[in-house]
Amino acid sequence: MRIAVTGSIATDHLMRFPGRFTDQLLADRLDHVSLSFLVDDLDIRHGGVAANIAHGLGRLGLTPLLVGAAGTDFEEYGRRLKADGVDISGVRVSGTRRTARFLCLTDRDGNQIAAFHSGAMTEAREIDLAPLAVGTRPDLLLVCANDPDAMARHTRQARDLGLSFAADPSQQLARLTGQQILDLVDGARWLFTNEYEAALLTEHTGRPPEDILRRVGAWVTTLGPRGVRVERRCGPPLLVPAVPRERVTDPTGAGDGFRAGFLAALAHGLSVTAAARLGCAVASGVLGSPGSQGYPADSAALSASIRETYGATAAAELAPALGGAT
Repeated sequence: MRIAVTGSIATDHLMRFPGRFTDQLLADRLDHVSLSFLVDDLDIRHGGVAANIAHGLGRLGLTPLLVGAAGTDFEEYGRRLKADGVDISGVRVSGTRRTARFLCLTDRDGNQIAAFHSGAMTEAREIDLAPLAVGTRPDLLLVCANDPDAMARHTRQARDLGLSFAADPSQQLARLTGQQILDLVDGARWLFTNEYEAALLTEHTGRPPEDILRRVGAWVTTLGPRGVRVERRCGPPLLVPAVPRERVTDPTGAGDGFRAGFLAALAHGLSVTAAARLGCAVASGVLGSPGSQGYPADSAALSASIRETYGATAAAELAPALGGAT
């Protein structure tokens, strides 16, 4: 199964605040907030939603195609992605702009306040997906958070080219209108959100969850420490518990890690339950490591965490998806 991942490529600036954001908010002053936090550290890492997912797929033995726009400073990042098994031939490198920047502040409870500067990502709208239909077509195109015009164009092209696609609007839900969101998810084979994004999606579109479900093949919602929920139009939802993580180092990129694990299992023809379990195992690894790409993804560690959480039968079922993990 060949997977193409479209979306953001970024440099992450990760900061940690030792206190709680909520302790600094005054209930009667929420209409006028002016806060500054003294942070303990600054960690600069490679990131971006699409790059994170492609990196995870590469680490799990696949050769995903990364499609996105990066900046004049992409050379070293591109070499690293290529070494991890990512096909970067679909990356547009700007001649004038720097790679997008993600600035994220995390408090002691794992709450985050973030900002994103597009930089070269604005040029993603100029990327044409038509060449993907020539030669080895991807079996699945994942449309992640990106320049909004790029997201709209690539979703529209996926339909026009007859490409099976998955929708992962995530952080861009705040910038999109209800109709734009519906245009992105309509006809998606898979819709990915976390629990907060799921509520935001229904609020912005004004459509109840059952209406959204009629538009997609399946809706996958990550629930943090409670695991993941997979819903289809008919039948009860599938609930898969998370792989426990005693100490969370950094929550950044955990959702991207889940998507990589989930899609890697599907690429091997495994069940949705197995896919959700592998996704949870990879996400747990992300939570225990700094940054969104610094986690271990070797087969022995993943198999051990799956066996401990879900049992020996689950670990055996996922063995084919772990054979190429590094």
